Order: sequence, then C-alpha cells, then structure tokens
Amino acid sequence: MLQAIRHGKHVVTANKALLAVHGSEIFAAAKAHGVVLAYEGAVAVSIPIIKALREGLTANQIEWVAGIINGTSNYILTEMKTQGLSFAAALANAQALGYAEADPAFDVQGVDAAHKLTLLAANAFGAPIQLDQVQVEGITGLDSVDISLAEQMGYCVKLLGLAQRTPRGLVLRVQPTLIAADHLLAQVNGAMNAVMVKSDAAGITLYYGAGAGSEPTASAVIADLVDVCRTAGTPPQHRVPALAFQHEAMAALPVLGMDEVPSAYYLRLSVTQASLSLSAVLAHLSEAHVWVRQAKLLAHPDDPALSAVVVLTEPTPGRIMREVVAQLAEWPTVAGAVTLLHMADLS
Repeated sequence: MLQAIRHGKHVVTANKALLAVHGSEIFAAAKAHGVVLAYEGAVAVSIPIIKALREGLTANQIEWVAGIINGTSNYILTEMKTQGLSFAAALANAQALGYAEADPAFDVQGVDAAHKLTLLAANAFGAPIQLDQVQVEGITGLDSVDISLAEQMGYCVKLLGLAQRTPRGLVLRVQPTLIAADHLLAQVNGAMNAVMVKSDAAGITLYYGAGAGSEPTASAVIADLVDVCRTAGTPPQHRVPALAFQHEAMAALPVLGMDEVPSAYYLRLSVTQASLSLSAVLAHLSEAHVWVRQAKLLAHPDDPALSAVVVLTEPTPGRIMREVVAQLAEWPTVAGAVTLLHMADLS
C-alpha cells in the first residue's frame, strides 16, 4: 500500500487491522503524496459512519461514539440471551452459519472491534491512531448466568465499543457492557451492527446496518471508489481530510485508564447463605464508598443450592471496584468467581 501511495495512486481499502496498526504511517504518507485514502468498508461495512463523522457531523463537537461493531460477537450474545445457550454452544452455531471463522479469536476477544473503534475515535476527536491505548476485553469469559440475571434486572449485555471525550482525556474501551433493555442499542440483535453518536448540536444520532457480508462490503468499497473518482481532480488541500481533521489539527489527547474513569458496574456473587448475604454485601459496599443503584437477591439460574446477589452501582472508579471484588471473593459464603461488568448510560 505504501508503495502505491508513493507512486501517487489513490487507495481504497476495507482492511481495518492494517489501518489500526499502521494507520499513522499510512495516513501521513497519503497526506504527503496528495492521494485519497478511502476506508469506509473497514469500520462498519454497510453503515456509512466514517462519512457521517467526517462530513455530516462536521459542525459538531463529538462527546462520545458507542457501537456494536462486531457482528460475530453480537450474534453469539443474542443466542445466549434468547436461546439460553452457553458461550461455547452459541459460538458453534455462529461457526455453522458462517458468522464466525474457524479461529474466531479476533472477533470474540474484542480485537476486531478495537481496530474499528480506533478509526472511529480518530475521526470523532482528531486524535492519532492509537490501538495500543484501547482497553479490550472480549466475551469468551462471559457466563450465561450473567446474561440471564442482567435480563431480570432490566438490562442486556452487548460487546460495546466506546470512545468518549472527557475534560481529562479520552476513554477508549471495548468490553461486555450492560445496556438498559429499552435502549435503542439493546434492540440490535443477530449479526447486525449499530453506531450511536452524541454531539453538541445534532444530539444523539444512530446508524444501523449489516456489519459483514460480501454485498454490504462491496457497497462500501464501491461508494469509496465513486468518492475517489469525484474528488481525484480536486487539489489535496480542498478535499475532505481522510481522518475528518486537517493533519495539522490532529492532537495527541491523553487516554485514561479504567482506574481514572468512574463507571457504573454490575456486580454478581453466587452465595450459599442467602438470608445473610444481601445485607452484608450492601454494608461492605457502603464501607468502601460504593453507592448502590439497585440490588436484588435472585434465584441462581444454574444451581438451586445457590442464590445470586446482584448489585448495580453508581459510577465508581475501577480501582475501588476491583478491590471490592477481591475482598468479596474471600468470603466463605461466596461460591466461585465474583463477576464484574461495566454498565453504560448512553443518554
């Protein structure tokens, strides 16, 4: 690709991994040689989200971009929720239907979504490509118990990519996340994708469509080819920048770690002494200055001998929550691992 750019050739690509890993060098080369680099098909395939960020929302300051941007993971989570399947069984279904590769690691470990989020963040905030700064957690460790309990609490679990601007820097993360069941993104099922953007003038906008497939990909690539034909004769300085911002306006913003950014959390413990556990857990959280939004003692979906304590917290620093989880895991009445998942309030 770099050789083509150095020879003055315009480039259209749907290779998100290439751009996420080597994008800084590639975009700089395209700028230096005055060529068009088009990549709509690299992010959400049939959804023209790059054009929306780069052109449709150019009058706006973007506050956050949140998306379900991996169809394989979304299909698996939908099957776990609607069919009550384990992760392994849902993955096998996805592979049988062609939604997942024989080696699905990039999809189910969140890497593919992180590649896409990196490009979304660059276009939304004028930040450089910085894949190594994205906090990534996949769905391989997700238990169907938590899918079921989240639903009882009024939420569903999605692999959510979130890029957010805060006064102190950027949040860049891809993680299994609880979303309110009546939220628009919670209605995105199967292998479909959706991206939601919050900006100062336009407010919240939503973009929905197929995130994979030969024809949706071809649609995006052909649209890019048409754009190249339309703009090839335009002087480079008059073209829409490849990353939404002029090269000299790009700025390296600090990326904040989980310890630095408060988040609401879902906390689940499997307990053996149901009559004592809920009040004890709430007292422990209060001592740790973790404020509770909602808490319930529920029947354990998989083991009638256990109960499940489920707590939804108010925004709390990740450091405090990890300390609390480590402490609760030592309690003799707690059976198995303590589950901690992010929650997203996308309003």
